[in-house]
Amino acid sequence: MINFLDCTLRDGGYYNAWDFSPELINDYLAAMQAAGVNAIELGFRSVNNKGFKGPCAFTTDDFLRSLPLPNDLTIGVMINGNELVGEIPQNTVLEQLFPVSASESPVDLVRIACHVHEFTKALPAVTWLKERGYQVGFNLMQVADCPKQEVKALARLAANYPMDALYFADSMGSMSPDQAAQIIGWLRSEYTGALGIHTHDNMGLGLSNSLRAMDEGVTWIDSTVTGMGRGPGNALTEELAIEMAARRGQAVNLVPLMTLIRKHFGPMKTAYGWGTNPYYYLAGKYGIHPTYIQEMLNDSRYSEEDLLAVIEHLRVEGGKKFSLNTLDVARHFYRGEPQGKWTPSSLFAGREILLLGTGPGVSQHREALERYIRQAKPLVLALNTQGAIAAELIDVRVACHPVRLLADCEAHTKLPQPLITPYSMLPNDVQQALAGKDVLDFGLSVQADTFAFAENHCTTPTSLVVAYALAVVSSGQANNVLMAGFDGYGADDPRSREMQQLFEHYQQSTQALPLQSITPTRYSLPTQSVYAL
Repeated sequence: MINFLDCTLRDGGYYNAWDFSPELINDYLAAMQAAGVNAIELGFRSVNNKGFKGPCAFTTDDFLRSLPLPNDLTIGVMINGNELVGEIPQNTVLEQLFPVSASESPVDLVRIACHVHEFTKALPAVTWLKERGYQVGFNLMQVADCPKQEVKALARLAANYPMDALYFADSMGSMSPDQAAQIIGWLRSEYTGALGIHTHDNMGLGLSNSLRAMDEGVTWIDSTVTGMGRGPGNALTEELAIEMAARRGQAVNLVPLMTLIRKHFGPMKTAYGWGTNPYYYLAGKYGIHPTYIQEMLNDSRYSEEDLLAVIEHLRVEGGKKFSLNTLDVARHFYRGEPQGKWTPSSLFAGREILLLGTGPGVSQHREALERYIRQAKPLVLALNTQGAIAAELIDVRVACHPVRLLADCEAHTKLPQPLITPYSMLPNDVQQALAGKDVLDFGLSVQADTFAFAENHCTTPTSLVVAYALAVVSSGQANNVLMAGFDGYGADDPRSREMQQLFEHYQQSTQALPLQSITPTRYSLPTQSVYAL
């Protein structure tokens, strides 16, 4: 018998802090029963009570008793293995989480999710729970990345405990159907009990991997409604329900499930944005933890080129375990000793600089800016491929983002102005793409909270091109900097604070030049009007 388990309210809770409405839960329960689902995992059981989380983060017996639970569904909850191997003794944690035996609880099934390094210490919980009458599943995360002998050793350990199912999760979403079959074979060689699989959909293979696993004898299969889950999500319950009905030769009623999606999960998916995309596909392909992608997609500071550059960094450096610190480091691409060959003072010394940003202020005030350039003849420095001003009025361009440069290389080779960039430090593919371009090679190093200006290189606190541009003109001993097109972002946009902090850092540095915006800006910069200059 195949156990078809839906874990939407547990895995989907990462988006809404497990705070699902009573109406949604009631509709969900009816839809699962009609769709042929055997088991539902309604949330976590946890002793961790930091910050607000909704009822499905704790899924207490009292909460479960308040729900119209169908009699023919196995009711499950999940424990995070890290709570069973911490400072509090394991039995103490289990006694808090499961104060009564299964015969007195609405819970039938308890699943324990743990990483490989937690497995041995967490295993005794199986015996404790079985002695109290609960069905027990053990979910091993990131097994797809383990070598054959390690997988077999884990299976041998599991064979010593009376668990009802040994699950493995495709945590990175990088597994193919053939790889799933291979891992099943390794587990089966040492473990004769029931096996389960929890697939992720980074590469659009969640359903294919689940079906292949069933063909290979796996009898517990997970899914979530619309694939709801962190990042790219999981195998879709609505698709798996169709496949399960065909395999079982049983008709199911999908109308309540489709209504559930229309009323609740469709709008939630639009709001929260789970589901696979090319970034999750690359993460799956390179074995990168999907939370990196989820964090970047939810942070407006990350442009398309940032996302691709971070993925490339993590591909090389490794990104199987999520870390915010690693993410921050990966966003800034220039580390180590800066090197460059060009001296900016040959161009900028004593000059007034007009720095053109990419905001709409440049095009909105184009005529006034062009009049000022023709009359006062400042040296005009444009960020990236800014093209709102007549090309003949721009003296030089500046760019430093490797992926942005690669994307813009064709445009740069056609633009007439020289390009200031840390050429010696760029990847080979970017250097080759800029072949034939008049490049002014000025080195860059990124170091937190630091602006430093040397003869042919600089250090900045971020790899944002505006930081690099300010460092270039400071190293070049310019006289002052007028700024246009630095409109700023909305008040709640994290880029606003990042840019404001950048300008403040710069102005506090010892060789900072006077800054003045001459088009509208939301930043705390001295401002005059271009119309009065």
